[in-house]
Amino acid sequence: MRLFLWLVRAALFFVLFAFAINNQHEVQLKWFFGLETRLPMVILVLALLGVGCLIGVLAMLPNWWRQRRRAHALRARQAQSVVPTPPTPTPAGDIVIPRDGL
Repeated sequence: MRLFLWLVRAALFFVLFAFAINNQHEVQLKWFFGLETRLPMVILVLALLGVGCLIGVLAMLPNWWRQRRRAHALRARQAQSVVPTPPTPTPAGDIVIPRDGL
């Protein structure tokens, strides 16, 4: 499995590297009030990819927090409702080793 993951990572690296090599020309961004910026195309595309991922994660956070709160509430409710089971009787003469190692 580790070999497969490394192969996927290597393939992704080579695809991104080839993308960067093929997109080295400069792009001119025109902002408001006559401001201009020149930068390589690959930097612009990768920066926008990062911004898009960040926006996606931020959009997902409220739902993730809500699910996390529900899971904690269910665990707390489950912990309160669990009744400990009595120990099973053992035949006379057996040595009983507690599970928690005491």
